[in-house]
Amino acid sequence: MKIRNKMPVKQVGSVKSETKSEAVSPDVKKVGPKTQRVIFSVRAEVGSKVFLAGDFNKWDPTAKEMSDKKGEGVYTATLNLPVGDHPYKFVIDGTWCADPECVDWVQNDHGTLNSIKRVT
Repeated sequence: MKIRNKMPVKQVGSVKSETKSEAVSPDVKKVGPKTQRVIFSVRAEVGSKVFLAGDFNKWDPTAKEMSDKKGEGVYTATLNLPVGDHPYKFVIDGTWCADPECVDWVQNDHGTLNSIKRVT
């Protein structure tokens, strides 16, 4: 097989190269702080309205509803939380309740106790 000579390309003008470094840097995505999946659980009367409130949702008493999937009065909610201590309470039928199973507590500005979830 014989290769033919290509015709020379006519140059129209010169191309300026940029003065910046021509190395290509990969796109870097900012990754948020590491989080850990945390399950909260509390027992309450079947049919109760149970919510989870804490520093992770600005203490909104209706932001995170907990569910009783088996209908046995065990309400659960799962959150992804960053490393640190997270004060929280359950709101059961409108009443704020500390977690009876939690061993870490701290007094709040209202003179009651908040439970603490430690994420490491």
